[in-house]
Amino acid sequence: MVSFASYYLRLNKQPYDTNGENNQLEFQHHICGGQLATDSITRLKDSHSFIIAPYFDNRNGSFIRVISIIHHQKVKELYCMFCCKNDSNRIMVKARIDVHSDRFEFPYGTTDLVCLEPQDCSPQYMFIHPTQELNPAQLPVFKIKNRNSGHSLLDFTVCISTMYGNYNNILQFVQSIEMYKILGAQRVVIYKNNCSQLMEKILDYYISEGTVEIRAWPIHLYLNVSSHWHHSHEGKDLGYFGQITALNDCIYHNMYKSKYVLLNDVDEIILPVKEADWKSMMQRLEMQHPGAGVFLFENHDFPVNVFAPTVEGFNFSTWNPVPGVNILEHISREPNKKGAFNNRKMMVNPRKVIQTSVHSVLKMYGNHVNVPSDVAINFHCRKSRREDLPEGSLIRDPTLWQYNRTLIANVNQVLHKAKILKTDTQL
Repeated sequence: MVSFASYYLRLNKQPYDTNGENNQLEFQHHICGGQLATDSITRLKDSHSFIIAPYFDNRNGSFIRVISIIHHQKVKELYCMFCCKNDSNRIMVKARIDVHSDRFEFPYGTTDLVCLEPQDCSPQYMFIHPTQELNPAQLPVFKIKNRNSGHSLLDFTVCISTMYGNYNNILQFVQSIEMYKILGAQRVVIYKNNCSQLMEKILDYYISEGTVEIRAWPIHLYLNVSSHWHHSHEGKDLGYFGQITALNDCIYHNMYKSKYVLLNDVDEIILPVKEADWKSMMQRLEMQHPGAGVFLFENHDFPVNVFAPTVEGFNFSTWNPVPGVNILEHISREPNKKGAFNNRKMMVNPRKVIQTSVHSVLKMYGNHVNVPSDVAINFHCRKSRREDLPEGSLIRDPTLWQYNRTLIANVNQVLHKAKILKTDTQL
């Protein structure tokens, strides 16, 4: 671990409330002499640094880890200034700029700004600035999260990043959320860029139910973002609507809220094969791998252009008015190429993750496990990536159908309560 003791620059500043008029209303807006940042993304004065959120991290020392997006060439120095002792003292520390290795040649990448926490300070708020010369009155001040860790309240939280492109795949979204709930998810966090008005109705329902938490993600207002994973595809600023940044923020956001965090897209379901739910599956895996904190599940594509017969006792035409893919119609999976790399999605203990990418963890404490496909798979219902594959070579895999009765009933309930289907629809 790099020592930051040499970075300390103590500043003799006066408290912001020089007139002794620190009323509650003023405190809510002006903290440590600055304006409290309330947006999910904040641009710094250098125009090449974007702050998501700072998190207290005491797993190996006492640090503040600031999840951010920066230009890997143009940003050379950043400073953290901490508000200590009821704002009567401010301490500046030079940040270590740690750009994540999975940048995929984009000029901007997910970055950790790591600052050693000053002794005898325990700051609640901080500034971030490209130089040592700063005027707090003109800068946003950030609240440091995870200061009080508490205890994990949930077993499983699913992180979905990112929802963009006027997303309107209503049926598959509802089916996925309901499958997550059946399997054991208690919370689904969605980093939302934009979606259709119909999708907004579904989100409103799930928010009121307490299942979904929306994290605003207007990344397109700050950077020229790509819908592809590699810079060579479009030559823009940042890949895949900032997906990797959102995943890292979701891990730290839920570090002390959830025992496990699942990192996957909404068209994916980590599907147990031997057990009926995630809790039973993880009890088995924890016993077999007591030191592991990251569990990776091999991707298996179920192409949406190959249809299965109607599920007995249910007429799929009931869902015809609902836009989107019906995953229950797609139970044929493509065989994975032997010896070839197959993407994996993850279930992680967030307290053991330092940095993550999409298909692997970049830095962590402890071990990772590649979960065998006879224990669980990542069910990925999507457009085929191997269109030349003969239909006869597909493998029939109706594992999902063991949840038919409960899943269909739950989906119908949501579609009616959200008023996507009329109440007089025949089921």
